[in-house]
Amino acid sequence: MKSAFCAILAITLSTLLAIPALADQQAGEMTLDVEEAAEHFQARSYSPYADRGFPTWPLWGDTHLHTANSPDAFAFGNRLSPEEAYRFARGETVTSATGQRVQLSRPLDFLVVADHGVAMGAMMELYKGNPLLMKDERLKRWHLMMNDSPEQGVKAAGELISAGSQGDIPPDMLDPKIARTVWNAYTKTAEQYNEPGRFTAIIGYEWTSLIKGNNLHRVVMFRGDRTKADQILPFTFASSTDPEDLWAFMAAYEEKTGDQALAIPHNGNLSNGMMFMEKTISGKKFNREYAEKRARWEPVYEITQIKGDGEAHPLLSPNDEFAGYEIWDKGNLDMSQQKTDDMLQYEYAREALKNGLALEARLGVNPFKFGVVGSTDSHTSLVAVEEENFFGKHTGKEPSAHRWNKPVLATPAGNVMGWEQVSSGLAAAWATENTREAIWDAFARKEVYGTTGPRILVRFWGGFDFETTDANSRLPGEIGYAKGVPMGGDLTNAPEGKAPGFLVAALKDPFSGNLDRIQIVKGRLDSKGNTYEKVYDVVWSDAASRQPDSNGKLPPVGNTVDVENVTWTNTIGDPELITVWTDPDFDPEVSAFYYARVIEIPTPRWTAYDAKRYGIEMSDEVPMTTQERAYTSPIWYTP
Repeated sequence: MKSAFCAILAITLSTLLAIPALADQQAGEMTLDVEEAAEHFQARSYSPYADRGFPTWPLWGDTHLHTANSPDAFAFGNRLSPEEAYRFARGETVTSATGQRVQLSRPLDFLVVADHGVAMGAMMELYKGNPLLMKDERLKRWHLMMNDSPEQGVKAAGELISAGSQGDIPPDMLDPKIARTVWNAYTKTAEQYNEPGRFTAIIGYEWTSLIKGNNLHRVVMFRGDRTKADQILPFTFASSTDPEDLWAFMAAYEEKTGDQALAIPHNGNLSNGMMFMEKTISGKKFNREYAEKRARWEPVYEITQIKGDGEAHPLLSPNDEFAGYEIWDKGNLDMSQQKTDDMLQYEYAREALKNGLALEARLGVNPFKFGVVGSTDSHTSLVAVEEENFFGKHTGKEPSAHRWNKPVLATPAGNVMGWEQVSSGLAAAWATENTREAIWDAFARKEVYGTTGPRILVRFWGGFDFETTDANSRLPGEIGYAKGVPMGGDLTNAPEGKAPGFLVAALKDPFSGNLDRIQIVKGRLDSKGNTYEKVYDVVWSDAASRQPDSNGKLPPVGNTVDVENVTWTNTIGDPELITVWTDPDFDPEVSAFYYARVIEIPTPRWTAYDAKRYGIEMSDEVPMTTQERAYTSPIWYTP
């Protein structure tokens, strides 16, 4: 041991003595000229990682998780508190409400426990039979149903949701004393589990606006700590179902506390055309003031979650073979109204981004200038959306042999079956550090993206000076931030004769499938106010053997999934893709947006894992494979 130590010491000293300015070789002893050493190294730091001021790694999290504090989650049978939710997200093993042990493959970096603000915690009191609540016959009936069986509890939750959609929550459920106790306990728990640098517990809640069953929900996300959040009680739909009133509450909160807040609208596919309609809740046409408020308070949109994917619909994007991924397009949230085709353009992100360009031309401000994230909307307290580890929408849809063919929404107007649940999604934030402030700031500047579950690493910059050789860099961040703007950014005033170029890179999730392709989706406005879209395949896997056909369409990557054994091989696809792409159809006189979509090769869907594990055969309509994906926030070009 001693001889080894002496050898290491000798090597270290000889190395130091060989460096000019660090050693005085003539004196026979080591000395240090600090000023000369600093001058020597400051010319250009050898380490390319030193003193970088830009985000270098995405932080992974969920901004939309419900615990037993949400009245519907509790009625469904969830008894797990925010504490269990944080422990699970941090990587611990917990026991689910149905008694199953569960753990994530890898811990998350941040979490927003976003319980419904309305009747927060009241369901627990109802379940226990609080005498103040038993005076109401309807509440007493729900109490008896929840104590009868899980199935009856689900029915009670359905009745509660229907009542909420009609603004008919029994007043005793809204007792502010209950809400204050639960809210303060929640913020205290968030502080307990918030560990800057390791795990961030962001304080927030869900504003649950339902207008005749149409989903207009938003997650409100605060930047600060409980000393700020405890100064208020969550604003709920019991006070107003109008987003403008929510924004007014948020403005008052910021003025009162000195903190900051933003709102994240849920995916709009259960809003029946209301999420991105071009009039206010009161029926007025948008004006500039409205557009400014919406853009200010809602910088990010939830593009994918368990209740379906909200990027694009095949009726709106017929030339996009990847549109229509895992969509829910049967009706609204409580299925009280069926879907009609005319509603679709006001429900999906791509169409809203296009309509935003047209509105900006008229109003001077784009009300739909949003970035995107994915999240779960799970009501189990568990951020468990990996295909092989999917714990469902609510406690009644946790793993079992029969969850696939039982409705997740069941009404006289129609059913959404259990197999239609989507194991989605996650939010990725390009934050400079793992803290509340840095993550919130990444959301505010839209430097975020969403995936359907896998942790695909995606970088996306736009500018006018990118060169093809920039794609050869192993450190694209150095070039991207030096020459362009990141996802969520803005380009303007194109130099004469130049079109915007985009440096885009993706790296596979090591636990998931290889990458099929990267696409850039462009939306634009013409001089007459009409909007258009086009999807470009900009870089793809297996390029030596796979090229676009005569119609410009790239052939499918193939499929290696063995459904019976629930496995696949990564013999197709690539582990990483990177390119510089310049818009070949650029018009410097019209507004446009661009976002990247990264597609994986086919892999087994959660239904295939259920079929294997429970030894069951599902009907032919149930998909057994999926092509997971990531969506970046857009980059906008404005003349």
